[in-house]
Amino acid sequence: MAAYVQQNSSRRASVLVGILAFHLLLVYGLVNGLARKVVEVIAPPLVTDIIEEAKQEDKPPPPPPPQMERPPVQVPPPDVTIDIPMESNTTAISDVTNRPVAPPPPVQAHQPVRVAPKLDVRRSPPTDDFYPPAARRAEVQGVTTVRACVSSEGKTEGEPTVQNTSGNASLDEAALKWAKRARWAPGTEDGKPATMCSMFNVRFKLTD
Repeated sequence: MAAYVQQNSSRRASVLVGILAFHLLLVYGLVNGLARKVVEVIAPPLVTDIIEEAKQEDKPPPPPPPQMERPPVQVPPPDVTIDIPMESNTTAISDVTNRPVAPPPPVQAHQPVRVAPKLDVRRSPPTDDFYPPAARRAEVQGVTTVRACVSSEGKTEGEPTVQNTSGNASLDEAALKWAKRARWAPGTEDGKPATMCSMFNVRFKLTD
């Protein structure tokens, strides 16, 4: 029993001696740079390579594609038919007629458009004011046609004349007096007032 205990203690002593020896070697290695060599072996030094950036050269642009020339469009000329008269070699006179040549129509002169004057009833006196008293008492009635010239201002010019008598001298004279005092819408020539002569009927009629 004692021998067994002694044997175990010797083993323990040898293990402790070994552990101490290992630690001593480790310390020695650290002191002598063994650890540095180990680190160098384990981790080799880093190598950095500088890579230059490749320069992009400016290349000229590619040439443009060749332009294909289109052939011109040919328009066919229009068909034109020209009748060329054939020259006649004959010396005979053609197209001869015995008919007389008609003269050109005469140029018609401008015919002015005329409008006769008209009686202005509002401005003219009534014929009853010129009725002769003797003819009125005798109950004489009649119509006298008077010719009078009217100016562009609508007044009677000159002396009016009797064209058709009424059959009674007093009525005809009364008609001439009335024509001198009458007022008219002047006649026109091509739309413009103009002096114009015309005939008028002057009627004398008894009223109730």
